[in-house]
Amino acid sequence: MVSDSTGETAQRLVQALEAQFPDQEFEEIRHPRVESVADLRLAVDRMKGRSAVVIYTLVELELRESMRTLCRSAKLHYCDLLGQPIDAVARVSGQAARMKPRARPPLNDAYFRRMSAIEFAVKYDDGVGSGLADADIVLVGVSRTSKTPLSIYLGYLGYKTANVPLVKGIDPPPELFSIDQSKVVGLTIDAQRLSEIRTERIRWMRGDRKYAGLVEIYDELEYAGTIHRRLGCPVLEVSELSIEEISHRIIQLVARRRAEGTSVPA
Repeated sequence: MVSDSTGETAQRLVQALEAQFPDQEFEEIRHPRVESVADLRLAVDRMKGRSAVVIYTLVELELRESMRTLCRSAKLHYCDLLGQPIDAVARVSGQAARMKPRARPPLNDAYFRRMSAIEFAVKYDDGVGSGLADADIVLVGVSRTSKTPLSIYLGYLGYKTANVPLVKGIDPPPELFSIDQSKVVGLTIDAQRLSEIRTERIRWMRGDRKYAGLVEIYDELEYAGTIHRRLGCPVLEVSELSIEEISHRIIQLVARRRAEGTSVPA
């Protein structure tokens, strides 16, 4: 991954590519903030003779052309991730691209909304506070069903998200049953997978081993199921899904339920 900025754009593409080749081992090497042809040559020299695929995000035309020439000379497979999209947008819009490396989107309303939503997720994580009424999305599930990372990621996408842990023997907050139910989504997970996750956590945190026991987990999941049914909320199984995929499904569920006019339970 070669970039005139941080390389995050190329990194996201690489992660998507690697997911399509689960049996192939990969070594990721990032060359960020390149500024000259000499920087490009150094990166290409490291790849010569290796089974390498070069993904580069370079804005300046001179650097893009130099990179293409260097890759061809070294007989490397390459992908110019920005070149064609920049040219296509310029042709359709009739406007010239700024061609400014490390350009960032403006600090507009959407940016500040995301920051506010992330702060909201942190403030009302794990049932803390009384932010359920103000949340755009409320996640409900037992411990270790990815409630916190999902809340933060949904916050990054601009959705104020609160989450409520379900613990057998402890009643959820009454507010959970009186808020707009269209924004409530339940989370569940395969019992064996949850046991593995909790066992790993105990190894580091030295917690109670019952926490990872299958009998305890089955009881917790059964209790969570009763709460989900009382709420009448959709339930997502998160065992084998990425945070991004789960978040996408949550957003779709909430939008659909709002469009259907889901009512508050009696």
